[in-house]
Amino acid sequence: MTIKGILAFAAMGFAGSLAMAEVAPENVAYTDGAIETSLTGTPGDPVAGEKAMTTASLGNCVACHSVTALEAYPFHGTIAPPLDGAPDRWSEAELRGIVANAKMMFDGSFMPAFYKSGPYVRPGDAYTGKAGTEPLPPILSAQQVEDIVAYLMTLKE
Repeated sequence: MTIKGILAFAAMGFAGSLAMAEVAPENVAYTDGAIETSLTGTPGDPVAGEKAMTTASLGNCVACHSVTALEAYPFHGTIAPPLDGAPDRWSEAELRGIVANAKMMFDGSFMPAFYKSGPYVRPGDAYTGKAGTEPLPPILSAQQVEDIVAYLMTLKE
């Protein structure tokens, strides 16, 4: 292989790695609340999405939403829309946007932003004067958002 060929191959690999880089929360591009492109460049795993949706320390989606397919998990909430048929109501891009930060689509939503790193209101400062100032990590990783979206896309009616 020539030097020119090696450089071309290396450039393609570098460009490919850039295309697959995870989008940081502060760099997510919303279009009317939707996120058109994957946050990771890697397809979501519906099995991992189910785990994130039902794990209290992760998404814990069933705390507010009901999902018939997840009836085996206790304590489904009723304060948010049922997720059965979610992909019939919203596109994959819209679901990605809703999971990442529902407030970008539904102003006034009480659903937490799962893929956001700030700014946050820190009410503790008014009470103690000692609220943290360090950045908070997102609740979910970009891949966990993609996994939840992949699971939601299986809930067609």
